[in-house]
Amino acid sequence: MAIISKIGAKSLRVRALIASMYIALCVGAVSMLYPFILMISGTTKSAVDTPDAVIVPTFLINDDALYRKHVEAFFNESLGMYQISSSSNIPTFRSLDMPQKTNKTFADEWLAFVGKKNFPQYYYEISYIQAPVTTGVIPKNLRKFRDEAIALSNGNIREFNNRFGTIFDSWNDFYLISENFLLKSAALDSSPFRDFRYEFKKKQPYESRYYPSIRNFCAQYLKGQYTSDIANYNSSHETNYKSYDELVLPERFPANAPKQTQEDWLVLSKSILNLLWIRIDMSAEKLYREFLSAKYSNDINALNRKYAASYAAFTEIPIVDDVSKRTGIVCSDWDSFIQGWNDPASGKHHTPPPETISIMGIDFLFAAHLKEKYASIEKMNSALSTNFADWNLVRTPQEDMIYFDFIKNKNTIKKDFSTRNFITALDYIALHGNALINTVIYCSLSVLCALIFNPLAAYALSRFKPPSTYKVLLFLMLTMAFPPMVTQIPMFLMLREFNLLNSFWALILPGVASGYSIFLLKGFFDSLPQELYESAAIDGASEVRIFFQITMTLSKPILAVIALQAFTQAYSNFMMALLVCQKKEMWTIMPWLYQLQRSAGQGVIFSALILATIPTFIIFLLCQNVIMKGIVVPVEK
Repeated sequence: MAIISKIGAKSLRVRALIASMYIALCVGAVSMLYPFILMISGTTKSAVDTPDAVIVPTFLINDDALYRKHVEAFFNESLGMYQISSSSNIPTFRSLDMPQKTNKTFADEWLAFVGKKNFPQYYYEISYIQAPVTTGVIPKNLRKFRDEAIALSNGNIREFNNRFGTIFDSWNDFYLISENFLLKSAALDSSPFRDFRYEFKKKQPYESRYYPSIRNFCAQYLKGQYTSDIANYNSSHETNYKSYDELVLPERFPANAPKQTQEDWLVLSKSILNLLWIRIDMSAEKLYREFLSAKYSNDINALNRKYAASYAAFTEIPIVDDVSKRTGIVCSDWDSFIQGWNDPASGKHHTPPPETISIMGIDFLFAAHLKEKYASIEKMNSALSTNFADWNLVRTPQEDMIYFDFIKNKNTIKKDFSTRNFITALDYIALHGNALINTVIYCSLSVLCALIFNPLAAYALSRFKPPSTYKVLLFLMLTMAFPPMVTQIPMFLMLREFNLLNSFWALILPGVASGYSIFLLKGFFDSLPQELYESAAIDGASEVRIFFQITMTLSKPILAVIALQAFTQAYSNFMMALLVCQKKEMWTIMPWLYQLQRSAGQGVIFSALILATIPTFIIFLLCQNVIMKGIVVPVEK
């Protein structure tokens, strides 16, 4: 019989009441689902969109948002490197929009140029190898590099460390740091690992590389020295630039420029820029030899010992044309010569004349290539649809190249950002210890023990009804009064006394029997028809057969509840599992996920939490039908 009659349901007050109930249920459903949907959306986050809280990730429906994420990851989350490579002045990646004016012809010319030249590794860096701001995520090119390392060493991290001289603890701790050889402090050391990395870099497509601009770097340095207000620079340099974009670093010493401009150029070339970008004319060779002769007191044997060389005289020593081919004391002496060295004996200052110094860089080489190919700036502008007024103003069109590659691979980029945090979380679990195997064994044994020992105890209390049944039930109920945190210390002490720590016994034994489960099972067994037991006994069935064929068969719904409860407790067990199994070889998934959350970004953490819920959800679906049959079928009968 319905609670509300058909006539009563026509009343406006009743309809309003029903409507309010539905509204309350809908609000409750939304309040439960909204945080979960936000978490799913958060699994795609990187540094640029971490502050956003939206149901649908913006980059999936907005190209500008996707472009920001791509550019941020392309430059390995380094805003400074993006500004240097593209001559942009944006304050953050969040303020970046897709370029409004692009030049496909000029971008193709740039790709053709870098494709023909076999530039050394310090000229460029590859994208998607590091995420220092997002933290914890493994970008796609780092995954590719790690996969090559795993294949090369048969998946053995110790073998890889021994071969390449590295000290990685595990494959999940494998990382790369994006290199920056603009500053003098960066050293181009040779090592097996760096050579392996260089071979990987060479194999990557040119669209995945970025080339820092020396001119842009120097402009950024000067902006830091004279503030971002170009008026301050103009007042001290006798110039009238409208912005720093007009400031051009000459390849050679600006002899006709104002004194402050000359001083800035010398500071940049001698003290700031890496020696990799500095060249000295052959006309300074005699001065270099005089410097070495003075430094080594005209003792060629002393120099040979330091250089591991066999020069007969100082006049045989060549000038250093490229420091990337030299190491150690040779580079140190070369740096001293460029910066200037005072002879303590004679007081003479040894340094190359400013007019013999020149600065190298990808932008200088690109401009020289265009000048050689097109002869005049007008022809180049006509052929490439550019509008440069002078060869010194030619910029590398790297932002255009990135844009056209982005348009071409937009769907692939979306897929990568949608899945990379999940891949990182899965890799973390799979490559750390025996987390998956330990969890499967622990949960399986916990469920098996719960379905054996608890039903046996409940069957004995229900079937044989000992005089102390209610005292036993009271004792079982009392165990529910103490939270797990209270019992952890005595459990730990007992397991330590029995020497069971760091084993599956330590994980399983404390949860073999549950007072709550025995109480539930005993009540369910009491509801079973006693006639079945009497008939089975008359037919000569043993107690074991009665237990398994009658009791257990009819108790599938409650057994499904017990199995679900046992699995959930074992799978979500973190504190006790960490306490009794402190060796990482015995850690289950939960301790490893806790470790991940301490070092990972928001997107990786959300992905790990979503993945962690999947096994519980699957087990619930498997048990749901059994539980529902126990509720619905008896009612229908």
